[in-house]
Amino acid sequence: MALTDYVTGYQHVGIPAKDMEETKKFYEALGFENIYETTNDAGLVRFFSFGDILIETYDKEGVAGVRGAIDHIALAVNDIEAVTKEAREQNFNIVEGPCSLPFWENGVKYICIEGPNKEIVEFLQKY
Repeated sequence: MALTDYVTGYQHVGIPAKDMEETKKFYEALGFENIYETTNDAGLVRFFSFGDILIETYDKEGVAGVRGAIDHIALAVNDIEAVTKEAREQNFNIVEGPCSLPFWENGVKYICIEGPNKEIVEFLQKY
């Protein structure tokens, strides 16, 4: 099976931010709504929404402020355990996870794999 057999759609794009307040002003000026805020080990995390577009911004040293600095793309899945098993069987380079976070109403579980260009593809299941 392919990992995309478990994908139900796009989840979000993760963009590192060097100034979270300027980032908030920018996306709100574009018409996005700040729909969720939380923190992680690195600092503040904000999600912005417009229609079915979801953007995650967060503090991350080293890549913020560099053109093209999109850290990851996240895909929604319906069975993170099956995705993890399949990724291992196909020898994808799992660089993070499976992990759980207390984001959204009931938390999320995810894994991240690294592509050939150092891109990160996150597979995420909301609970």
